[in-house]
Order: sequence, then structure tokens, then C-alpha cells
Amino acid sequence: MLPSRRVYQWLIIGTFVGVAIAFLGGSFDSPSLALGLAVALIWDMTVMALTLVDGQRTQEHRVEVSRQPLQRLSIGRENPVHLTVKTRDRPATLQIRDDYPQAFTVNPPVLTVSLPARHQEDLTYTVFPAQRGEYDWGRIQVRQLGTWGLGWSDWKVPQPQTVAVYPDLIGLRSLSIKLSLQTTGNIRQAKRLGTGTEFAELREYSTGDDPRLIDWKATARRSRLLLRVLEPEQEQTLIILLDRGRLMTAQVKGLARFDWGLNAALSLALAGLNRGDRVGIGVFDRQMHAWMPPERGQNHLAKIIDRLTPLQPVLLEPDYLNAVTTVTQQQTRRALVVLLTDLIDQTASAELLLAMSRLAPRYLPFCVTLRDAQIDLQAQTLTQDISQSYARAVALDLLTQRQIALAKLKQKGVLCLDAPAHQITEQVVDRYLQLKARGQL
Repeated sequence: MLPSRRVYQWLIIGTFVGVAIAFLGGSFDSPSLALGLAVALIWDMTVMALTLVDGQRTQEHRVEVSRQPLQRLSIGRENPVHLTVKTRDRPATLQIRDDYPQAFTVNPPVLTVSLPARHQEDLTYTVFPAQRGEYDWGRIQVRQLGTWGLGWSDWKVPQPQTVAVYPDLIGLRSLSIKLSLQTTGNIRQAKRLGTGTEFAELREYSTGDDPRLIDWKATARRSRLLLRVLEPEQEQTLIILLDRGRLMTAQVKGLARFDWGLNAALSLALAGLNRGDRVGIGVFDRQMHAWMPPERGQNHLAKIIDRLTPLQPVLLEPDYLNAVTTVTQQQTRRALVVLLTDLIDQTASAELLLAMSRLAPRYLPFCVTLRDAQIDLQAQTLTQDISQSYARAVALDLLTQRQIALAKLKQKGVLCLDAPAHQITEQVVDRYLQLKARGQL
């Protein structure tokens, strides 16, 4: 049992009453001093006794609190956690604090609510995990205010559970819905005539269409001009290489750069599988630590997630040449090879430039670099003193050297995408879909 704020207010009032009576006598040896002390003591003892009674009576009417089973959480997302509260035959004023992992950012940490009698309510708070792994939830601490508002009845509800934090599964679900809508036509897909090799559908001829695409046999059968709509070839091969070396350990927007890259890699794999491509993926530093050969089907994505989730970035320099060699040995047919990494300048990234250039022209190399948005902000911020000016000059130089290195890659026939790490997922998926629509692979 814990006293409420009202108890302290009544205790203060009792103290003031006792002091006022004591001062009426005008001297310390007067009977009014003893009377004031007696009044204050009796008052305080009465308040405390009522508080104990109030707390004891509340125990007979305690609410029921339970946590709904937690599913896998997504890193870098606000994941909802749901608590169910049931009241009995009396209204209840509650304070509830779940024993969530201390490494998480929680909003709000304490749930405060007033509920009517015989009522069930679902309460929600969110947790923001910044690292993958397994985390333990403990007991739920509940405080219920007594009927008189004097004492809080305090107890804990055992709800132990271990939950795994995965890559951005929430983002994958959203992307899956988006791709499914595009595929079924709820979001109309722009199909370019004559840019693919696979037949998609027939549609009526419109002014301005290429007459070479008219299907004369279908036109003769239906007595109206019909065109063949072609799509890019399906069942192509997409290879994703994810660097987990030194540069990928840096923190960007609260997450390691590797985690942003992992989220992008999984989203790209989902998009490839959704479009019917064979998707393979590898994670490397000095050597290839995880290699999953190209396969088709949505079951392949679940295998990829389970295989890559335990991996963490390391303080090692990546061996790009070894990673590219592994790909060329495993994949002899032409494929889109996407490398997610980061670079500094032309000199420091010489091995990356050499490795990617070796892929062209047999493969279609695509280098995706995850930029730190803080450097962009530093370069764009107007400075007021010398130290800020030096910091801005360094940021501008880093961006300039980065652009030079990317220009070298483009000269060697490498596709490039350089974007802030926290925005890379959407941009790399959009770029892949553009490549598919244009039939570049």
C-alpha cells in the first residue's frame, strides 16, 4: 500500500491545525502547546489509519491486467504493446507500468487511466528497439487507487516473455501490400509497350500507339484493332551483397548503418521475389559469412530473414574482391548484382571501384551507398564561428570526394544510388522496379 497525494495534503493540514492551536497559548509551556501536539498526532494517526483501511479494501476489488502475446518486433520502429484491463464491481483509477527491456525507448512509460465498473479496456504503449536480438519482459506493476482516494494498492502481475527483435518487418508488410496492389491492378501499373519480351495482355488500339504491336490474328477474330502489351522478362536473377564491415558499424539516426542496409536488402529481396525473380543474398566482411543461392518463392524470404537476423556488423575492412569473386563463381548467368555499402573517397574505396568494375559488362552492377544525413546537414548549415566553419568545410570536402568516387563508378558502367541511410529502402526498391520496367537487365 502506498499513500496518495491526498494523504500528504491531509497530513499537512493536520500539522497546520496543531501549530495554530499551539501558538494560541503564546508560550512554550502553556497547555495549548500540548493540546496542539495531541491534535496533530491524533489527526495524523487517523489519516494513516484510514489510508491503511482504504488500501486493504482495494485489494478485494483489484482489476485484472494481462499483456497480449508479443510477436516479433521490428528494429527502428514504434512497435505497439497491448495490455488488457478488466475491472470488477467498482470503478478503478490505475497506474500501470510494464517491465519492458531497459534498452528500449518507451512511450509512455506509465499508463494512467480511470475505468468504470465491470469494464474491459485495451491499453497500448509503444517500444522503439535500436538493436536486434532477444529481450525479456517481466512483471506488470499495477497501482489501484482506493475508493476514498487515500491509498494505492500496489502489486505485480507475472507475465514473463522473451521476444526477438528482427529487421523492419513492419516495413516489409507495408511493402508487400503495396506490391500486391500493384500486381493485381488496384494501383494501375504503367506498362510501356515494346520495352519487354513477355506477353502481358491485349488491349484496344489507341491513336499514337505503335502499329507494329498490333496483333493481327486477334484483330481478325474480334473485328477490332488489338495491341499486344509486353512486359519485361520475368524470372531474372537478383543478387544482393550486404557489407557488414567497419563503415557499416557507424550509427545513423539511432541505428547502425548495417541495420539500415539490412532493412533495404530484405525489402529489395521481397520486391524481387514478388516480381518473379530468383533472389540470392550474401553478407560479407573479410569473407562471405552468409550466402544463400538464388531461389524463387515467398518461402525463400522467410529463410533469408531467419539467416540474416543474427548477423551484426564488425570492425573489419571488407574484402569486396572476394565477395564479387564468390558471386561470379556461383552465378554464371547474367544477373543484377546490388552491393549495399558505404564509401569515403576514391583512394579509400579503390578496392570497391575495382570489384564493381569487374562485374561489367557480363553482369549489371548496382552500387548502393548509405550516406549519413548528419554530414549533409553540416554541409548545408551556415556557420557563425571558426570551429563551425572548419566542421562545415570538412563535411563539404567529404561530400565532394564521395561524388568523385561515385562518378568513377559510373564511368565504369556501374549503376549508382547514393542516399541517406534512413531513406535508402524506399529509393532502392523504386530504382529496382524502374530497372525492371525498362528492361535494363
